Order: sequence, then structure tokens, then C-alpha cells
Amino acid sequence: MRPLLFAFCVMFALGDLSAQTTVWQPSPGHTQLPIWPGAEPDAQPVAGPEVATTRTKDHFVGGRPWTYISNVSLPTMTIYSPIGKNTGAAVVVFPGGGYQILAIDLEGTEVCDWLTAKGITCVLLKYRVPGVGRYPKSAPYPKSGPYPESPIALEDAQRTVGLVRFHAAEWYIDPHKIGVLGFSAGGHLSAAMSTHFAKRLYPVIDAADKESCRPDFAVVIYPGHLSLPAAQWDADQGPKKFVVRHPANADKHLGLNPDVPVTRQTPPTFLLQAEDDHVDNVDDSLAYYIGLKNAGVPVEMHLYAQGGHAFGLRRTKFPITGWPQLVETWLGTIGMISE
Repeated sequence: MRPLLFAFCVMFALGDLSAQTTVWQPSPGHTQLPIWPGAEPDAQPVAGPEVATTRTKDHFVGGRPWTYISNVSLPTMTIYSPIGKNTGAAVVVFPGGGYQILAIDLEGTEVCDWLTAKGITCVLLKYRVPGVGRYPKSAPYPKSGPYPESPIALEDAQRTVGLVRFHAAEWYIDPHKIGVLGFSAGGHLSAAMSTHFAKRLYPVIDAADKESCRPDFAVVIYPGHLSLPAAQWDADQGPKKFVVRHPANADKHLGLNPDVPVTRQTPPTFLLQAEDDHVDNVDDSLAYYIGLKNAGVPVEMHLYAQGGHAFGLRRTKFPITGWPQLVETWLGTIGMISE
């Protein structure tokens, strides 16, 4: 995450006259389910109660307002069942927001509306983002952020994929067709899930944690934190400095973040980003693509000259916003849905 994104999140979290605040709830017929049966591992303090803020007026995306959630300390998942024919596939969705807020409709519920209409079960994860002020002086690591600087978002993601696989029969899901999809910080979280599935970051709680949390596929949209320069920037933030260990001959621009250890077991991946993305550099996608190719992982990448950042599924004048059709085609080519 670059300084511009940090300022972006702080501005939105602090609010202004063009914002309306409330408590987020899913649409009627859907219920948030807690993912932890007791206390969350590595729980962090938050600045206040969880709040949903709707951006209006000059903060429209695709001509419409959008809503984000901040101060999330109690993670939940919301299940959206497919409409019509069930393909058996499921996608766990990670909204973006710099690990400080969650763009819950733009990069969350609107994704579920699209996927369920295609016969895919959608599981929307409201993972922990304790808000701005990510680096309290007394904390051993940031309150929130990319792994390994902070473990909490990845813990929530691991737990959720395990829960979905554990309940696969009950929810009419094929346990071999469970993927992840994320935007921005959520895109990084999708990559982290694709490379940190061999062992949980937290002690096993129940039978769900004995299920594999490896995704069967990953969709990574305008991600951050994946290149070596991005990892070095992350490591330099806050009172505790992290050492980014990497080969001396690593490419200083297109080297891969060593905390995203790609192997042949990393699942097939779809990547998308705009070259004029001034929040998360296109080098994040390029670095991950190179790492996947070098490991022999099936990967498809689409780069566009224009499109910016944080457009979600909303159509604009830029061709990049037609990406959902590309994902549908790709899911067919890898055997997750019928072509």
C-alpha cells in the first residue's frame, strides 16, 4: 500500500459532510454468521464501534454512492446461495480497503449479486480491520495490515475457507471448487491464502480447522503488497521494523514479495490491473505473475492502459470494467463451471 492509499483510507474513515453512517446489515434473507466460536485469535483494540459509512456526492464510483465498514473486530461471513442452476462452485470474497476499511458493497455484495446469478455460491467475508491508526506504539505488530506484519485478516480468511469446505455438502457446494476473489488489499489476501494454506496461523479449534484451507482457484483484482518494493514499504511502517529477506539478485522492481511464497501447489490464478493504478502499482500484478509462471502455476493476466483503482464491478467508460466476463470464461477453462 502506498502513502496515497493510506491518506485515502484515513480521509474516508474520518468522514465528512458527504457521508452517511449506519450499521451494515446484509440484504433481507441473508444473515451474518460469526466465524469464530469464541474469542478471535490475536484480537486487537478498535477505535470505536463498527460503523458503515456511505460515500455520496463527489465520491461516487460508476455514478453511484458506495459503502465501507470500519472498526471491524467481530468477523462474519454471509452466505449468498446461487440463483437458478447451481454449478457447485463457491467463491469467498474479500473486499478491499487497505486493511483499514472494507468496501462492502462495491467490492462485496455487488460481487455476490454477479456470482449467484451465474449459479455460484458466494461467501462474503467481513474480515477484521480495526480502522485507522494501524501502528500503535505498544503493539508487537500493526493492528491491521498484510501478513506477516499482522496475522488477523489471514487468520479470518483461513478459518472461513475451512468452514466453507466443512459445510460443503450442507450448502450444496463441491468441496473441490472453492475459490477466493479479492480486490486491492483483498487481492493481496487472495494471494496470501494461495500461498499460506499448509498450516493455520492459529491453534486448531474444531473439525472445520482440520479441513484444507487451500483455495481451488484465485481471482486477484488490482492487488497491492505483492511486489518486493511494496513489501519493503510495508515493512518500514510503524514502530516495529520488519526485515524483508530476499535474494541479493532479486529484481528491485519486479521481484516478488518473499512473504507470498509461490509454489507449484499455488492454485490457478486470474490477475487484473490497470497500468494507471496510482494506489497499487501494476508491478504488484507483474511480480506475482512472474512468480506464478516460474513455479509452473496456471495463470491468466489482463492489463489495461486505463481504469485506475477501486472500480469494483461498476461499468465505466474504460474497457477494464468488463472484466467479469473474462473471469466467467476463465472459470470455464479451468473446469470450475461449464463453458
